[in-house]
Amino acid sequence: MQTFGAEFTVPPGYLNTPSIGIPPAHVADTVAEAVERWRRGEARPTDFDEHVARTRAGFGALIGVPAERVAIGASVSQLIANVAAGLPDGASVLVAGNDFTSVTFPFAAQAHRGVKVTEVPLAELTERVEGHDLVAVSVVQSADGVQVDLDRLRAAAEAAGAAVLLDATQAAGWQPLDLGWADWVVAAGYKWLLAPRGAAWLAVHPRVLERAVPVAANWYAGEDRWQTVYGLPLRLAEGVRSLDLSPAWLAFVGAAASLDYLGSLDLHAVRAHCAGLADSLLEALGSPVQGSAIVSLDADADKMREAGIVAGTRAGRQRVGFHLYNTADDVERVISTFR
Repeated sequence: MQTFGAEFTVPPGYLNTPSIGIPPAHVADTVAEAVERWRRGEARPTDFDEHVARTRAGFGALIGVPAERVAIGASVSQLIANVAAGLPDGASVLVAGNDFTSVTFPFAAQAHRGVKVTEVPLAELTERVEGHDLVAVSVVQSADGVQVDLDRLRAAAEAAGAAVLLDATQAAGWQPLDLGWADWVVAAGYKWLLAPRGAAWLAVHPRVLERAVPVAANWYAGEDRWQTVYGLPLRLAEGVRSLDLSPAWLAFVGAAASLDYLGSLDLHAVRAHCAGLADSLLEALGSPVQGSAIVSLDADADKMREAGIVAGTRAGRQRVGFHLYNTADDVERVISTFR
């Protein structure tokens, strides 16, 4: 199908973007071409630096920060681990109950240093910030698509003097974002950003740059990455690049192409399309709309499979997500399973 200026090969009923996004044809072709160069022995390590640089700029543009604030990695948890390791002993972290564990586990793993992690219902998060050193939360909840009130969170954190870490994995790519105020913003690329798995980013505000610890310090994070491949002493780059992980090359080839594409779109129109489809489903089922691209349903998983729907099962319910390549036919397909 042709939509939003790109061609997609997506079967009807594919509503599993919150698990795995489907790339535009040109993105998949770009990765395939890179695989062919690799197969023919034509790939060189330095070839991939340009792709990595493009993703820093592309991710930064999607969340509202400059490229020089963006570190690269492979997964959300690996990047958040740098933040968690930098917390002082005895720090207090506030999280949303039942948030994705890649957000919460890196902090819980610091319990041996007295770091305390407190879970509260998402609806109470902004009211409970006082007395905590850090709030870590997903912008859009993975299980059900519920969104955190970012304006209230920012105001509460500023009033309490608390730092904020946001996971934008389930938001970036379908929702316009302006997150430059947050201390840290992290996201993985293989869902709504339509990239291969293995590319992730961490945007770091200058005011907290010295707080993170490069727990996976490596050659790619070196001050001159092609001159820091052997021997001591430790000589990491200045700034956020000290947190870089050596990139999964093919993942970043695809991510560069997908972020270039998403950056060319009107994300307000994208949000209207994605959340509009999700809300039309909720309205048809007599449920309150929520303005999110992700919907959690008390549905029969077998009936959904029989109807050709590809969805995820999360927290005992069926989770569906609507992206660029979904249509009203997909909505009707889900509705049909309730008749």
